[in-house]
Amino acid sequence: MGSLDRIWLGLAAIGGLLAVAMGAFGAHGMEDPQARQWLATGANYLMTHSLAVFAAAFVAAGGARLARLAPVLFLTGAAVFSGSLFAMAMGAPRILGAVTPVGGLLFMGGWIVLAVAALSRPPKA
Repeated sequence: MGSLDRIWLGLAAIGGLLAVAMGAFGAHGMEDPQARQWLATGANYLMTHSLAVFAAAFVAAGGARLARLAPVLFLTGAAVFSGSLFAMAMGAPRILGAVTPVGGLLFMGGWIVLAVAALSRPPKA
């Protein structure tokens, strides 16, 4: 496993940690129902895509070069999607929600890239 793959694994672990922390904060530290929902949704997508970064790192380490793009898309998507929800839950202007779907598109792009990378690899004999 190369150094870039180890970086992806480290960032995925940090994403998982942040997902748990933000989910717990939403469940136990927020009284506003909308803020709780934003934190729960952001934490759910952050955890899901942190795990996807783990998977993509292993697919890439197996030789699927295209898979190296997936972690970039997943992590950027998490920053935009979950980050905008977390920011709004903390009081940022609601107009920030306009960028949330961009994060969703980045997530979808990551899944497409990962699928193509995995399915285009020839089977090992």
